[in-house]
Amino acid sequence: MTNTGTSPLLTPYSSGSLFLPNRLVMAPMTRFRAHEDGTPLPVVADYYAQRAEAGLLITEGIWPHRRGQSGWRIPGLETEAHVTGWRVVTEAVHARGGRIFAQLMHGGRQGHPRSRLLGNIPAGPSAVPVPGPVHVRDGKAEPPLPREMTTDDIRTAIDDHVHAAHNALRAGFDGVEIHGANSYLTHQFLADNTNRRDDVYGRDKTRFAIELVTAVSEAVGAHRLGLRLSPGNPQFGMSEANPAPLYRRLVDALAPVGLAYLHVTDNDAYPALADLRPRWNGTLVANVGENHAPTTQEQGERVLTEDHADLVSYGRAFLAHPDLPARIAANDPLATPISTEHLYTHGAQGYSDYPTLEEERARRLISACGCHTTLWPARAADRGDHP
Repeated sequence: MTNTGTSPLLTPYSSGSLFLPNRLVMAPMTRFRAHEDGTPLPVVADYYAQRAEAGLLITEGIWPHRRGQSGWRIPGLETEAHVTGWRVVTEAVHARGGRIFAQLMHGGRQGHPRSRLLGNIPAGPSAVPVPGPVHVRDGKAEPPLPREMTTDDIRTAIDDHVHAAHNALRAGFDGVEIHGANSYLTHQFLADNTNRRDDVYGRDKTRFAIELVTAVSEAVGAHRLGLRLSPGNPQFGMSEANPAPLYRRLVDALAPVGLAYLHVTDNDAYPALADLRPRWNGTLVANVGENHAPTTQEQGERVLTEDHADLVSYGRAFLAHPDLPARIAANDPLATPISTEHLYTHGAQGYSDYPTLEEERARRLISACGCHTTLWPARAADRGDHP
């Protein structure tokens, strides 16, 4: 399945509003490249534009309002400065023929007063803290006890998502993805241990997710909206004893809405992709690398050939290989190491300075012949530029 030019990952895909040149999706990955007010740094445009050959780019999680801010220097989509900053990013991606969705990520109980612009205690479905210690602006700290959201807080969180989704379209994004996975607000409403409410949102743990998706789809169009789920994901102390019936019920409720896609992270204890695929008649994006080794080319191809999904999202492979589709076409082993010490710093190093395959080959050629000719312009990190 890895012969040059024949990988199913490289075949075009068209469904609804999605017209993609290949089936590779860049998964959302937090990178902390924002100003302290949440405006993306200039280097963010370089980073996403370099990866515009992906069938679809999904941004790192973006808080819809500072009420949902989960960490320091994570970007936002609340203010005009945010909209302006993200417009630079979308224009850079579109100039290279790419497509990009903004992931809206409300932290819920995630967060700490020392890492929030409001400086207050975060709120979640129930007053259940995350396991500690947690990262804060100036180091680590014990997690705070979150405040339990009132029904007014819930309505406000939904309204914040709607406002941010409108801002995303104004900023030039092709659509938005609601982060309903990996321990953030929507996942907190779905999980057993973080939703201990005795009201309607506790008796029916799918209710918040359904209301949120419905509100945003009505505001910006279901064809511009995706949803990410991670059934059974234990990250940050999440616990779902029996996720299958819950997520089947959720998917059954949302299937008629006509979303652009459903983005599902598989789990060893619950094979969600195989279980939910027959219940979803729209586009399904698979992620099989969460909490595992990075997804290989062969694993991604298997997902498609076994019809568990239509598209495959890659995270770490896209970090170190900005030209991932070209790498797969060339049957490259995807072996470029990730600069782990710079994953969560704030500059170009370990972010937008990874070479393309063509550049790697040119560097090897120069090294072999002892030449010193520069064959390509220096990148930001090579020039020593800093945000």
